[in-house]
Amino acid sequence: MKTYFSNEPTNDWVLVDAAGMRVGRLATQIASILKGKHKPTYSPHQPGGDFVVVVNASKVEFTGDKLDSKVYTRYSGYQGGLKRTTAREALAKHPERVIEHAVWGMLPKTRMGRRLIRRLKVYAGDAHPHEAQQPKKLELI
Repeated sequence: MKTYFSNEPTNDWVLVDAAGMRVGRLATQIASILKGKHKPTYSPHQPGGDFVVVVNASKVEFTGDKLDSKVYTRYSGYQGGLKRTTAREALAKHPERVIEHAVWGMLPKTRMGRRLIRRLKVYAGDAHPHEAQQPKKLELI
């Protein structure tokens, strides 16, 4: 038996409306699409997934008390340089980063993961500049 490898990956564009969806459930499905696991030509070492455009990022939801208890941290490298932000503050200030952070956590931390995260385009509102690519609207569960 010979293993078949697709030489020409087909990268489609997918539009996801994030309004009313849970962040974690949304991120797992987006990560799967970015990796290409929904295609029959999936290979873990080749980036054969699709580009994903997420709109209405400001309307995502968290379950339970996560809006106030979930904390995003970043560290400048200096003493006392640890910055903490709750999910409520992050969603109000930069709603795109909440989804990007969740999806990045579900991608491999390798060169391929860094290549895949560049295919994710997140926007806080309805408008996006990718109409020319004619993204297919995808209904996620």
